Amino acid sequence: MACRISELVLDCRDPEALAEFWCEALGFVVLLRDGDDVEIGPREGFGGLQPTLVLSRTDDPRPGKLPLHIDVSPTDRDQDAELERLLAAGARHADVGQTGEESWYVLADPEGNEFCLLRKRLT
Repeated sequence: MACRISELVLDCRDPEALAEFWCEALGFVVLLRDGDDVEIGPREGFGGLQPTLVLSRTDDPRPGKLPLHIDVSPTDRDQDAELERLLAAGARHADVGQTGEESWYVLADPEGNEFCLLRKRLT
């Protein structure tokens, strides 16, 4: 057996606010608060197939485009309905040079971290 990703860590200014956004976006819950850091994940908790997301407080988040970004896919609605839901939760459109022909939307979370909303619906 190889290893697998168990958690992703995202440096941010306001872990609580970002946890609220990502919990809404992913259907996650807060699993752990450790100092200023907040770990969120699926309701089943740690150790499942989905990695958790640790929002780690820093006064100096990395400026500019991150070398790694998150892709999300709708699970219970089509892409356009999911886009509206994410925008209502605090996401915003981001321009990274798209042509308009892409099958995905590029968005940013409330702190400007880019992520993509893919078309394919997952079950």
